[in-house]
Amino acid sequence: MKKRRLIAGAVLLGLAAFSCVGAEKGAAYRTDKDVLYRTQALAEKDEYVSQRCRLDVYYPTDGNDFATVVWFHGGGLSGGEKFVPRQLKQQGIAVVAVNYRLFPKVRCPVYIEDAAAAVAWTFNHIQDYGGDPNRIFVSGHSAGGYLTSMVGLDKRYLARHGIDADRIAGLIPYSGHTITHFTVRKERGIPGTQPIVDQFAPLFHMRDTAPPLVLITGDRTLEMLGRYEENAYMMRMMKVAGHEQTELYELQGFNHGQMAEPAHAILLRHIRKHK
Repeated sequence: MKKRRLIAGAVLLGLAAFSCVGAEKGAAYRTDKDVLYRTQALAEKDEYVSQRCRLDVYYPTDGNDFATVVWFHGGGLSGGEKFVPRQLKQQGIAVVAVNYRLFPKVRCPVYIEDAAAAVAWTFNHIQDYGGDPNRIFVSGHSAGGYLTSMVGLDKRYLARHGIDADRIAGLIPYSGHTITHFTVRKERGIPGTQPIVDQFAPLFHMRDTAPPLVLITGDRTLEMLGRYEENAYMMRMMKVAGHEQTELYELQGFNHGQMAEPAHAILLRHIRKHK
């Protein structure tokens, strides 16, 4: 069983190393911005789709068969904007940074469906940019971590786009809910202190055929309510389900907002392990 507690100094040293190791120094990169990942017909009928269902593609222009990270921003499913994390730039990989529709303008499962549509778009189009469709990783922080797990573990969302979720090279959620998200509970009038595990909880969809799963949280004493404990339980139950490629990292000394920066070093390491 792989469970790792990493102290702040060690993580920061690792992050510094990863800023150099494998980086494509001097390579040219380009960003294609605000690419619509839902259909044009749907965007023409719904202004909110046209506004929010867009992504940016950051990619090396002189590379081939590179890995790609689909990155979902945080914000409680009710806020946030797409961005390419600084630590993932100039690393010889592509990053697809995704916006999705938000509560209260939409309700569950619309934001999960948007996330799946963006991942499907990446599978269908990353070769056009030179990327390898067999090396697509999905990641995100907080609400983005929740979307990562839902899209990768509940196979129904990607299946609607003709994509097998098991094709994802790795799921690497940062401090994501594994129970039903607090915003989904809020939509139903359920308080944030009452945990629910239903079809909108990653824990509901454990299976041994899932892609490799790397769970990362901040320090259990500094994290959001129960976030480390949820992920620790998820790791344990995935193992019980027969999924051997589940790992858990706790970043000691980092709270919920701080943990994303050192977590990028772990993400990059797992990308480079996958050839």
